[in-house]
Amino acid sequence: MSAAYGNRPAYSSSQFRDGQFHNVTKPKQPGGWQIVKLWWQFMFKDASKTVPPEALPVTPLTREQLDQAPDGSIYRLGHSTVLMKLNGKFWMTDPVFSERASPVQWAGPKRFLPTPISLEELPPLAAVILSHDHFDHLDRDTVLKLQAKTSKFLTPLGVGDELIEWGIPAEKTHQLDWWQTIEVDGIQFTATPAQHFSGRSLFAKNPTLWASWSIYTGTHRIFFSGDTGYFDGFAEIGRRHGPFDLTLLEAGAYDKQWQGVHMLPEQVMQAHKDLRGDWLLPIHNATFDLAFHAWDEPMEKMLALSAQHGVRLTMPRIGEPVRLDRYQAAQPWWRFKHQPRSSNVPATATS
Repeated sequence: MSAAYGNRPAYSSSQFRDGQFHNVTKPKQPGGWQIVKLWWQFMFKDASKTVPPEALPVTPLTREQLDQAPDGSIYRLGHSTVLMKLNGKFWMTDPVFSERASPVQWAGPKRFLPTPISLEELPPLAAVILSHDHFDHLDRDTVLKLQAKTSKFLTPLGVGDELIEWGIPAEKTHQLDWWQTIEVDGIQFTATPAQHFSGRSLFAKNPTLWASWSIYTGTHRIFFSGDTGYFDGFAEIGRRHGPFDLTLLEAGAYDKQWQGVHMLPEQVMQAHKDLRGDWLLPIHNATFDLAFHAWDEPMEKMLALSAQHGVRLTMPRIGEPVRLDRYQAAQPWWRFKHQPRSSNVPATATS
């Protein structure tokens, strides 16, 4: 970080200029009044297909189960919140435990299903890894409660400053630019590029950086995408840090109107290949209503595409463990009896 830029800090980063952060190339995404129009459409859309018709199954977790779990256990807790047991310690990505992904808890996208474990019952976390500052990834209430559980928050540039403003001690925040690496308890975390945007208000102009993360335990390599559109950066990440044993890639809340900052399912498959991933666990779905597609379309499409591309896919229930050393094939746990499946999904997904 360098001298202040107006009323914002200025950062010594090639991505920071004119008081804001930038992508390598400008992505296709809505702007200005298009955003206002989209919010209006979201408020008054028909949610009969974008929200599950019944309660989704959840696999409950207890502290005792986690303590006794083998090393290399991975738990998806909802949306992009993933709990990982690596090298004998616990690590968590983008923790959101609140009822709504929103600046207020009386309005905004509401959870489809509860978290499989409470914040209070979580074990101590060696670090919390954050990808960017949007409400469905950076939940203020959750972060403030987690500060007693962890001594480290790993963030892209600027996100740590937001945490400090909320009362998180500065010594607990570690802010990284793209390609910078920090080692915590023998595990290397590298903030890798992503193609997205930031800001916690409607017209915020990218005040903080966004990032994906490469995680190397010494034995396994994991990629966590955060939020991103498809871009050439995946191939470079694959060259520098791959091959990856597991890729955690966002597959949900997509639309052609904003595919520059959220990947379409076909692009998720290509990103996995670019990263030289072994098997793929889609995230960023089955938790919040954040788009116009059917709530189950991301899972159905990923299941079909994995068969078409010969990609090893795992999609555990929320709370169900998978193991880094033991591939667990995807099973359609989300399907309800007597429920029509999502439209625009290839037949191979429903056979």
